[in-house]
Amino acid sequence: MNDYEYDELTDNTLLAVEEALDQQELDLDYESHGGLLSITFPDQSKIIINKQPPLQQLWVATKFNGHHFEWREQQWIDNRTGIEFWTLLTDVASKQAGSPLVLGPQQTGPK
Repeated sequence: MNDYEYDELTDNTLLAVEEALDQQELDLDYESHGGLLSITFPDQSKIIINKQPPLQQLWVATKFNGHHFEWREQQWIDNRTGIEFWTLLTDVASKQAGSPLVLGPQQTGPK
């Protein structure tokens, strides 16, 4: 993947996360700027998702731990645990929110 494809892919992924958050009944605050998306939960804990262009990765920091995702087979996969991005995000966001959230996958791959 070249740098342009990486930027397009990660920008689309961050936008898809924002759109998924907007669909939730729970009022979650989020702020996006410069390749970084910060989600704030009612207990003031955060999930931070940010681009890592030199490594062509997407990093996710939660109150529990951090994850480094690489684009493999048309999806973001955590290079340590093997978990898929949306699965992890749904799980940790639900835990931090204290109620079930469903954050679904979007079509974010290169065309």
